[in-house]
Parts: sequence; C-alpha cells; structure tokens
Amino acid sequence: AEGEFGELVFTSLTKEALPIVRYRTRDLTRLLPPTARSMRRFEKVTGRSDDMIILRGVNIFPSQFESLLLSDARLSPHYQLELDKDGALDALSLKVESRPDDAAIDPASLSAELQETVKQRLGVSVSVSVQKPGTLQRSEGKAVRLLDLRPKA
Repeated sequence: AEGEFGELVFTSLTKEALPIVRYRTRDLTRLLPPTARSMRRFEKVTGRSDDMIILRGVNIFPSQFESLLLSDARLSPHYQLELDKDGALDALSLKVESRPDDAAIDPASLSAELQETVKQRLGVSVSVSVQKPGTLQRSEGKAVRLLDLRPKA
C-alpha cells in the first residue's frame, strides 16, 4: 500500500531493448505521495530484504542495531549479531566492542543497559555482551554483521 515499506521491483512496460517481466532488487523503500509529476517517486533505499531477520514475529534489520550503537558514545561501531536456536525458538545475541579510550566502563552494567534499550526500541529480547576493543573479527571488504548459526534442515 502507498506509504508502507516494501521491496522495489521493476517491470518493463514495453518490449524494447530488454524484455523484463519482473526484476527484484531486494531493496526496501516506499512510494511517496503523488505530486504534479507524471512519474511516481520513491523514498531513499533504507535496507535490503535479504538482510532482514524475523525474530519471534518481529522484523528487524542489522542497520537498526548499528544506528542504536552509534548513538552511544561508549561503544565502537564494531558489532556482530549471532542468530542461533534456543530450543524451538530463534535466539539473537549481540556482541559489541567498547571504545578503546574508555577503560572505566563496567561491561556487565553496560550489557544490561543495552539489553533493555534494544528491548524498548526494537521490541525484541537479545542477549548482549560488551567485548574489549579489538576482540571482534574484522573482515576484508564488506563487514559480516550477521552470523546464522542455526542448524540447516
């Protein structure tokens, strides 16, 4: 529906050049209200549908965690999400690094505070562990933010 987020899909209306029936981009965006222009506009791409995690019925994206962590000056921008099974349910854990210049941080209290913040803002319960600076694995090129550790069926 208009104004709701969805996947951007292109469809060719003519058979000139390249006949495309449907082209899925996996980019998430939404249609903007109509204007006097003849072409519809859409909002800036906000994420990708293949990055989405469905955790106990809640759709969340790694970028939501990133914006939450970047707003806290005690944390570095390095984080990793691990998706695993806890019995029959999926469980998500967040590993984040503290800043190297802030040695006075209590990791246990910061973890509890972050856990509550994630619950309030994103609506999901995750386990949070605050790591020492430089402990999370760095990757060459694109950062691997989500590790899916669930057993493959």
